[in-house]
Amino acid sequence: MESVRFRRMDEGTAEDYALLDKLEHQFVDSLPDRLLDALRGLQNSLAGYQIDRLQHSLQSATRAEADGADIELIVAALIHDLGDDLAPHNHSQLAAAIIRPYVRAEVTWIIEHHGVFQMFYYGDAAGLNKDERERYRGHEWFDSCERFCRDWDQMAFDPDYPTKPLSYFEPMLRTVFSRPAFDPAIISPPT
Repeated sequence: MESVRFRRMDEGTAEDYALLDKLEHQFVDSLPDRLLDALRGLQNSLAGYQIDRLQHSLQSATRAEADGADIELIVAALIHDLGDDLAPHNHSQLAAAIIRPYVRAEVTWIIEHHGVFQMFYYGDAAGLNKDERERYRGHEWFDSCERFCRDWDQMAFDPDYPTKPLSYFEPMLRTVFSRPAFDPAIISPPT
């Protein structure tokens, strides 16, 4: 395995940084594989529901596709809870950070805020403020996030729903996460 010669970054040479650049490109190219592995890991995640977190994610994506969503929203629905394992209190923000370089700003905003919007459907029963999302009322993507949670996320806990397998969504995930990061042709500036 090739490696740099330096022990401090300020001692690195042009050759060292060329090597790191080459290796980073290879690493970035394998992101879809790591995301698929992380999704499979959701089978052993948060318990207590009638379906596991992978099935919830697949069902959310299946519902999004059935509702006519575009590829970015379908993949966002697929990975929206990917942060549950590592960031249970801010999983929405972690998932948004993962997808941000590859999708339009609207999709990132939806994923970043879905945790707050989701509380509308369970907040009263859990002793939380179900109307926490109201602080975003008037935002240009409020309705999009409301729809995401209402029609896809909060509905996706049904063990009898005909859910498509991960292999079905794999090509879509690979398409989105193989795009050049922050491509101005895809990414609109944040608002």
